[in-house]
Amino acid sequence: MIDWQFTHFKDLTPADLYEVLAQRQDVFILEQTCLYPDIDGLDPQAHHLLGWRMVEGRRQLAAYLRVLGPGVKYDEMSLGRVITTKAARGSGAGRALLLEGIARAEALYPGHRIRIGAQQYLEKFYQGFGFDTVSAPYDEDGIMHVDMLR
Repeated sequence: MIDWQFTHFKDLTPADLYEVLAQRQDVFILEQTCLYPDIDGLDPQAHHLLGWRMVEGRRQLAAYLRVLGPGVKYDEMSLGRVITTKAARGSGAGRALLLEGIARAEALYPGHRIRIGAQQYLEKFYQGFGFDTVSAPYDEDGIMHVDMLR
């Protein structure tokens, strides 16, 4: 079971922020061997969705994404920095994260479309949540991406 926490950056505890940044580093920089500035200046403007699980009596981050409002990065609101931790993969945490993230984003910014810059290999996964591909594939930091809208 995942316990969801949805909060603005200013309300994240230092320990929670540290865990988010550590997991983003593990997934995007170390695991995907992609050297890029993960701390991009947008986190303070974002709402953050953290999915926690209890593992051997300890709270562990299983899934995470951030929600940026319309006009922050794109004309539309956006979901980004979408991760499931290694320990949570294959458990359904990714699907649960997207369902929860879409619901929270749409409640926060009703009537706005959602844009994502998806890694191309996940295009069909996102299509399963109603996202349509709206760009040709492009290289971002050495990884092929496509823009998608819902």
